[in-house]
Amino acid sequence: MTIETTNLKLIQCDPEILKSAIEGDEILAKTLKVTVQDNWTEFGVGALQYSLDRLLESQDENGWWTYFPIHKQDNKLIGSGGYKGKPTTNGTVEIGYEIALSYRNRGLATELTKGLIENAFRDEKVELIIAHTLGQENPSTKVLQKCGFEKVEEINDPDDGLIWKWELYRK
Repeated sequence: MTIETTNLKLIQCDPEILKSAIEGDEILAKTLKVTVQDNWTEFGVGALQYSLDRLLESQDENGWWTYFPIHKQDNKLIGSGGYKGKPTTNGTVEIGYEIALSYRNRGLATELTKGLIENAFRDEKVELIIAHTLGQENPSTKVLQKCGFEKVEEINDPDDGLIWKWELYRK
């Protein structure tokens, strides 16, 4: 499945696409038939492998992990985004996103996030979308605010320090 926004095509990663991404940018470019932006991900191979493992474990997870944003005009992979698994029993999903440095400050992270939000709420089980950011004002917090999220909690994470939790309920 692909999610279309104004400037982006969000390609849902299946196991084949994730394996290509893990193997390297050149193989991924051939698989997706796109150019791959240098340093397109800060999440790294570990996150891709984790997503692949979850998809291989259960068909129920299909559609609830990684999406690759392709900049339509440039036909270029410029980041990643998606969910941390299928909705919980109480209808919660968590989103994450990243845009390559050279494509930032163009509204693309907000566009990517809005696409993920709309896609999640198409599933009637989803009542709440959450996200986590570092515990300070930064570009990611601005994206969430633009998308209607509210900061609801400050968490002291033993690995990452102060983290802010954000929520967006179905309207």
